[in-house]
Amino acid sequence: MLLMTADGHAIARRGAIKEAPVEVAKLNPLTPNAFIAIEDRRFRRHWGIDPRAIGRAFVANFRAGGVRQGGSTLTQQLAKTSFLSSDRSYKRKAQEVIIAFWLEAWLTKDEILSRYLSSVYFGDGVYGLRAAARHYFNKKPENLTLAQSAMLAGVVQAPSRLAPTRNLAASRKRAKLVLAAMADTGVITPARASAVTPARPVRQAAKLPAGTYFADWVAPEARDAFEADFGEVKVETTLDYDLQRIAERVISRAPIAQAQAALVAMRPDGRVVAMVGGKSYKASPFNRATQARRQPGSAFKLFVYLAALRSGWTPDSKIEDRPITIDGWTPANSDGVYRGSITLRDAFARSSNAAAVRLSEQVGRQNVLRVARELGISTPLPNHPSAALGTEGVSLLELTAAYAAVAGGRYPVSAQGVSIKEKEEQGFTDFFRSRGGSLDRRRDWAPMLDLLWSAANQGTGKRAALRVPTFGKTGTTQEHRDALFVGFAGNLVVGVWVGRDDNKPLGGMTGGTVPAGMWKDFMTSAIAIEGSGGPELPFKPKVKRSEAPASGSSEGGDPVGDLVRALEELFGG
Repeated sequence: MLLMTADGHAIARRGAIKEAPVEVAKLNPLTPNAFIAIEDRRFRRHWGIDPRAIGRAFVANFRAGGVRQGGSTLTQQLAKTSFLSSDRSYKRKAQEVIIAFWLEAWLTKDEILSRYLSSVYFGDGVYGLRAAARHYFNKKPENLTLAQSAMLAGVVQAPSRLAPTRNLAASRKRAKLVLAAMADTGVITPARASAVTPARPVRQAAKLPAGTYFADWVAPEARDAFEADFGEVKVETTLDYDLQRIAERVISRAPIAQAQAALVAMRPDGRVVAMVGGKSYKASPFNRATQARRQPGSAFKLFVYLAALRSGWTPDSKIEDRPITIDGWTPANSDGVYRGSITLRDAFARSSNAAAVRLSEQVGRQNVLRVARELGISTPLPNHPSAALGTEGVSLLELTAAYAAVAGGRYPVSAQGVSIKEKEEQGFTDFFRSRGGSLDRRRDWAPMLDLLWSAANQGTGKRAALRVPTFGKTGTTQEHRDALFVGFAGNLVVGVWVGRDDNKPLGGMTGGTVPAGMWKDFMTSAIAIEGSGGPELPFKPKVKRSEAPASGSSEGGDPVGDLVRALEELFGG
C-alpha cells in the first residue's frame, strides 16, 4: 500500500506487494529453470524431499561449524511459506516434510512451481514473481530476459541482503552463480552463461519510510477502505505535502529543550492536512498527537462556555471572578488576581479558573460534559468540579476536532486521513457529513467565536494573533506540565501541545508562550502558501471586545448580528 498526499507526493509504503499468480507454462522456460538450477536441481525427480541435498547440506554445515547450506526443496519451501511459521524446531521441520509429501501427491510439478514462484519473497516488500518483475524491471514475468531471471532467482536466498535495489554488486555476483548453475545442469551452455550482460534494475532503492506519525495513524483507515488481492494500492490521503513540511519545521525548531511537542492541523470538516507526533519519529514513534492522553487545561473551557451560551448566557453576561470552594477544593487563578464581576468575554479571554468553575456549576456539570461529548470528546470524563479546568486527559487530535466543530458550526467532526473522494470511489457512504447537528448561529456559534476571538487577540493567547481573524484558546495544566494552544484561522484548525514524556514540569511555560508562538509560526507560513485558497473571515472588530457596549445598547448596534451575517457570507449560510 502506497500512501500519497492529497497533492500527489508519495509519503510512505506499508505492507507487502503481491500480484496475480504466474503460470509456469506461460513463462520463458529459462525463468523457472533458473530457480530450479540454483534452489533445487533435482526438483523434477524427487518426491518432496531430496535426501542427497539434505546429506550435502549436513556435510557442508558440519565442515563450516554452522549452518551454511539448506537442504529444503522448492516443495518444502512452498510448504513452509504457505502453511507454517518461521520456527526452526524439529516439530515444524517434520510438519514441513509431511506437507511437502501431501503437495507432491496432489499437485503436478508445474503447479507446485507456479505456486512457489507466485509466493516467494523477493525483498523490498515484494512477494511473487509477477510483482518482482514489475518492481525491479518494470516488466511482465513472461518477458524477463535470461539476465533478469538469473538475478531474481539469486535474490530468494537472502532477499533483504541481495535485493538489487539495496546491493547491486552482491545481487550480480549471486546472478553469476545462478548462470553457472544453469550451465552446469545443461539448461544453457557455458558460453552463453559467460556472455550474459548483468541485469540492471530500473527501480532505485526505496527511500520511502514504512512509518511516519501520520502513516501509522492513517494505515488502519486506509486498509479498511481499500482491499486489493494483488498489486500495490495507491491510497490518496488528506495530508498536504507543504503543510506537513511546515509542521515538521515548526516542531524541529521549537525552543522546548528536553520536552516533546505535537501538532495536528485539519480542515473544519476534519480532513487532517498535517500531523507531527513528536520531535523525531525515528527516536520515538509514539504519536503524542493521537496516542497520548494529556490534560488540556483551560483549552477545555470551550465546552464550559459553549454550554453556558446554550443555556442563555451571552458574552456580555456577568460572572463572579472570586474564589469559590466546592467540597473543600478551591481553584486558583493562575495569576492570583480576582477581578470581581466581569463579563464572560473577559473571563474567557483572561482564562479565569474561578469564573470557569463557577460557571460550570451554575450551568450544570452534566451539561458541560454533554457538550464535550457532542463535539467529539470520546474520553470518559468524570462528573467532578475540576473537570471544568481540563483535568482529564484527552488526545490532541480529538480536542482539535472539537475546535473544528466550532470553526465549521457542525458537530461532531471526525478526523479523516483518507480522502473522501477515494472513499466514495470505493463505494463507502460518507455518513459523517449528515450525522450530528449544527450550532445555533445566533445563540451558540457567533457568541463562541466572539469569545475565542477575544482569547486569541486580547487575552492569554494574544501571542498567536495573526493579520487575519484568529480564534483560539490556551491551555496550561497544573505545575505547568502541559501547555497547549488550539485555534483556527482561514481554513485551518490547528492544535499544538508541548510537554514532557516523563510528565515533569515545563519550567513555567504556559499555553500562551511557546505553543501560541509555534501555532502562529505554522499558521503564518500556511496562510502565506494557501493565500486566498482558504476562506478568511470578512470581519474586523472596530473596538476592543471588552469595551464593547452591552448587548442591546443602541450605541453598540448588534455586534452578534453583524458577526452572524459575516459568517453567513463566509460559509454560504
